[in-house]
Amino acid sequence: MSIDQKTVAKIAHLSRLKIPADEQIGVAGELNNILGWVAQLDEVNVDGVEPLASVNDAALRARPDIVNDGGRPEDILANAPAKTADFFTVPKVVE
Repeated sequence: MSIDQKTVAKIAHLSRLKIPADEQIGVAGELNNILGWVAQLDEVNVDGVEPLASVNDAALRARPDIVNDGGRPEDILANAPAKTADFFTVPKVVE
């Protein structure tokens, strides 16, 4: 696939970029070079190569998922502007 000045103008319009007409020919050449590099990747033999999600083949350490309430309601509510029993009190916003 070869990119010409008309294609560059269309891409610039779709991506909301302002590329002056005198620079569109240079941009077309750069995009054609990039597409040439991508075409070179098609020549690489990847038979038997597993897809790679990450270069590190390490699993993340997982901690046990234990549900608790923290056991410290006084500490949690110490900086609350208003509280009722062991709950935050907020102003009513719906009438």
